[in-house]
Amino acid sequence: MRQFLILFTALALLPLSSRASDPMGAEEFDRYTNGKTLFYGFAGTAYGAERYLPGRRVLWSFLDGHCQTGIWYEDAGQICFVYEDNNTPQCWSFSLTPDGLNAQFQNDPQATELYESGDINEEMLCLGPEVGV
Repeated sequence: MRQFLILFTALALLPLSSRASDPMGAEEFDRYTNGKTLFYGFAGTAYGAERYLPGRRVLWSFLDGHCQTGIWYEDAGQICFVYEDNNTPQCWSFSLTPDGLNAQFQNDPQATELYESGDINEEMLCLGPEVGV
């Protein structure tokens, strides 16, 4: 019992910033992302980057030089993205951790979970349209 009380007391004394947060709503997500370019990782590797523009517009890249423009909006507590070449909404639950954003695809623990990466020595390059010869 004494060990339980010590553990409980230690957890209660942790700063709030080290605890998992609730999913972000549209206003909080916009405040955190607007004007930034965030790099995301998955399973220890670079996954992609997204530039968050005014008016809830975005520019996404898998870091392959091809970029897609899109928009985001809140729906049923999730942040959903629609891109120029795919009208099917891609919805995520975003939460803020001490290390940055975590994103859970369609709020499904069995689905893809991305995390905001620190400096990964990559650039978000958007090459021009492919031209024929």
